[in-house]
Amino acid sequence: MKFGVVTFPGSNCDEDMVYVLEEIMEQKVVRLWYKDTDLQGVDAVMLPGGFSYGDYLRSGAIARYSPIMTEVIEFANKGGFVFGVCNGFQILCEAGLLPGALLHNENQKFMCKNIYIKATNHTSGITSLVDTSKALKIPIAHGEGRYYADEATLKSMRDNEQIVFQYCDENAELSKSANPNGSLLNIAGVCNENKNVYGMMPHPERATDDELGNTDGRIIFESILSWIK
Repeated sequence: MKFGVVTFPGSNCDEDMVYVLEEIMEQKVVRLWYKDTDLQGVDAVMLPGGFSYGDYLRSGAIARYSPIMTEVIEFANKGGFVFGVCNGFQILCEAGLLPGALLHNENQKFMCKNIYIKATNHTSGITSLVDTSKALKIPIAHGEGRYYADEATLKSMRDNEQIVFQYCDENAELSKSANPNGSLLNIAGVCNENKNVYGMMPHPERATDDELGNTDGRIIFESILSWIK
């Protein structure tokens, strides 16, 4: 399977994503530059975290207009698998490929720490193998991670099982105190209606290597491989 990892000006998690896909998941990876206009026949596109274009205007607002995104949008609209982490999630929302928006954290501070999330279902490409009763410890690192959507959109997302991850405590219980940024419904990750475009704020690529002492994120990548195959 061939994955394309996009690098924008300001990306800083692209090599982390490449490492996980190549070294841990043993998949072929193509590095895609933001000025590229060819996805090189990849089976999936990954938009990594970072601070594309310095997060000017809004996080992801400028990157959304990069040349590569014309190809990513076309790929997604044809049913191609697209996954955005942190800044990648923000870019996908700005591009209209995912519902809602990511606002400044409720405390107006950048947050970098381990948190817990739980999968809400097995019907998505990034949760297909995840135990929904178990909390996953995954790092966050963002200043604009507070998920927002209007009530009608949230209802539609609930009905279509588009909410894929929620912030929780270590016992997989949802609570306000377990919500690090004030996201509505404790939302940490979502997908589009067709379930081929995904975004999440926590960084699973930072929790896959045994050397880091935490491999809770590996099951997310295993889910992706199982789903695409």
